[in-house]
Amino acid sequence: MDPAPPLDGTRPVRAGEELPADALARWLAGHLEAPHPSGSLEIAQFPGGHSNLTYLLRWGDRELVLRRPPVGSTVKTAHDMGREFRVLSKLAAVYPKAPRPFLHCDDPSILGAPFYLMERVRGTVLRDRRAGGLDIPPERMRALSEAAVNGLAELHRIDLDAAGLADLGRPRGYAARQVAGWGERWIAARTDDVPEIDRAFAWLGARIPAEDLPPALLHNDYKYDNLVFAPDLTRVVAVLDWEMATTGDPRMDLGYALACWIDPGDAPPLQALAFGPTAMPGNLARAEVAERYAAATGRTLEDLGDVLFFYVFGLAKLAVIAQQIYARYRRGLTRDERFARLLDGVRILGATAAKAVEKGRIDRLEA
Repeated sequence: MDPAPPLDGTRPVRAGEELPADALARWLAGHLEAPHPSGSLEIAQFPGGHSNLTYLLRWGDRELVLRRPPVGSTVKTAHDMGREFRVLSKLAAVYPKAPRPFLHCDDPSILGAPFYLMERVRGTVLRDRRAGGLDIPPERMRALSEAAVNGLAELHRIDLDAAGLADLGRPRGYAARQVAGWGERWIAARTDDVPEIDRAFAWLGARIPAEDLPPALLHNDYKYDNLVFAPDLTRVVAVLDWEMATTGDPRMDLGYALACWIDPGDAPPLQALAFGPTAMPGNLARAEVAERYAAATGRTLEDLGDVLFFYVFGLAKLAVIAQQIYARYRRGLTRDERFARLLDGVRILGATAAKAVEKGRIDRLEA
């Protein structure tokens, strides 16, 4: 299996995920503002990601990005294109890193599922653990990782009322609902026994933290391969994939980001799961991420409370997401061969959660 490219590039559409070009072109002609470009509609696919499918549409000199749910998904509360479109529509007015949405279609007769269109943001996406072979010196890598963490803090400072997003979720009781909900999703999607995940959810359920911080806008999938950097890698210019955005305890968002942040001293199997070059020389380590996030939000590390709880939650949630995708593959609902080995990832994440609980920390798990 070829690794995804590090830059914001495309590839031919994967088998089984094709779009009906003629039907889509007719719909575009009837909904995009004139004048319409001449020529045929060209469709390519952004290869990264394991959830919603993302395509690049070229029509003459115009470029658009199309998002639609994954093929074969049966998770009723996920992949809501209308909700993602509405969130971006409000965010774009107050948060310049949100791509501008253009059109939403809830008619499944066009593509077989609802979809929406947004602007294409050009830049660099660091999709693999070696930054795709890019030569990034340690001092630049450190600055880049600091920019990523600062971006999460910036997102959590968005004024929910000013953005019109105060009613997006139910912040009260958010952590407890998340632990219970993802535990239920684990049971529903389970295909094989992974007792470490069962124990992780039991441990989390007994340690729900107090709601010490005000609610914030949560991205819920904040990691390197959802960030677009300027071509010179000096700053984050866009944050992608808002399908799970809601409001709640910002530490839950931090915990998931930490779960996706692999340290160079982590076990080799965990390093193989890295969602970007977090283990490259110069990059902040996981404990440094928590410290910088606290400082960037005007708090201390002690103000964040039990960071271990949020890290273990992030690992468990990530494992469930992988398990849900693997279950779709096992049932023959998707033919994407990338998903065939996801059960191994679930087991690695479970083992990491067990080790973090045993050692009582988020770093130096192999020490």
